[in-house]
Amino acid sequence: MSKPVLQAFYGMSSPWAYLGAQRLVAIAREAGATLVHRPIRLIEANGGIPLRTRPDYRQKYHEVELDRWRKHLGIPLNLKPKFYPCRTIETAAQAVIAVQKAGIEVADFAFAIQRALWAEDRDIADLATLRELALATVGEAGAALVRDPQHADIVADWHANLAEAEARGIFGTPTYVLNDELFWGQDRLDFVARALAAARQKEIA
Repeated sequence: MSKPVLQAFYGMSSPWAYLGAQRLVAIAREAGATLVHRPIRLIEANGGIPLRTRPDYRQKYHEVELDRWRKHLGIPLNLKPKFYPCRTIETAAQAVIAVQKAGIEVADFAFAIQRALWAEDRDIADLATLRELALATVGEAGAALVRDPQHADIVADWHANLAEAEARGIFGTPTYVLNDELFWGQDRLDFVARALAAARQKEIA
């Protein structure tokens, strides 16, 4: 029986990706699925709208929703983190890509980056910070892969993620993809779990 592949397209600075990260890992593990991290940025070509360019009322409501969800999930999250918006997310995103490409389980590292931004007021655009997070979660081998600039193949993978996200019609993050079906938002994770269960039943039948 082949393992289902669950792809997670998300921005490293997305609070919603952070709020859903640990549940995503648990859902994939429970279903026996392979979880593939595909860091991206917001796809404006498909209608994604950066938070800072949205009207004030939408930005205020975004904060209300974050407050509701952080309380509901019991996950620490600063509504106004010191280093958000980030100077860049590319260094962090490419570090995650590099660690995963090396065959190292990357989920803890990715989550540590998100937590550093949203709960610890740390600068995830800072190379030393990323290396410290990598050392704590994926060891020296993983930390050695945190570079700026990155190797050309890692940069190419980053651009490939962006191109595939645009081609699939992804506009916001996180978006989870299973068998070409899109699930936008951490509040759709229950549907991801159901889809994985249905796929498993189909394999058994």
